[in-house]
Amino acid sequence: MRRTAARRPASCAAFSFCDVDIQLRVRALESLLVDKGLVDPKALDTLIDTYETKVGPRNGARVVAKAWVDPAFKQRLLADSTAAIAELGYIGRQGEDMVVLENTPKVHNVVVCTLCSCYPWPVLGLPPVWYKSGPYRARTVIDPRGVLREFGVSLAHDVEVRVWDSTAELRYLVLPERPQGTEGMTEEQLADLVTRDAMIGVAQVKAPRRW
Repeated sequence: MRRTAARRPASCAAFSFCDVDIQLRVRALESLLVDKGLVDPKALDTLIDTYETKVGPRNGARVVAKAWVDPAFKQRLLADSTAAIAELGYIGRQGEDMVVLENTPKVHNVVVCTLCSCYPWPVLGLPPVWYKSGPYRARTVIDPRGVLREFGVSLAHDVEVRVWDSTAELRYLVLPERPQGTEGMTEEQLADLVTRDAMIGVAQVKAPRRW
């Protein structure tokens, strides 16, 4: 099945970081390659689904949840992130050298790649469109609090915001704060709460309403 329409990510409707023109070009190029028989659309869909839902943010969520419930693992994770993440089997290209950044009541971390779109594929999957956009890459460095507000994150004035620039040599994963009221939840239930955006640092993890 051909995919010719440019699908605007849900997050683009609320934020100013998505370049729809680029999305249209990508879809047009994809359609051309499919028409010429150079790309199998089913194989492409399978690849995208694998990185978005299987080896994507779900892996990172499991890392976060384990750190929340296992103090020894958390200590290893912060001391040697790459090795600790590998304990869970999450290794591979774009995740060879990892650093986990812990959010606290006084420190909030946010990740950007100012040069391109360096991103930890093994734990976060494919980077979202807005992460690769010029406005996000530039404004996050200049006005991180303003960017966070556009994502719905309002921080107190006494919270320090630290911006980390990913490179080809080093990738970052944010360890969000565990939300209050989740003390009785299992590791698997906690993992279900963790979002991709929270592990980039542009969102906070929220407890379920009826837990």
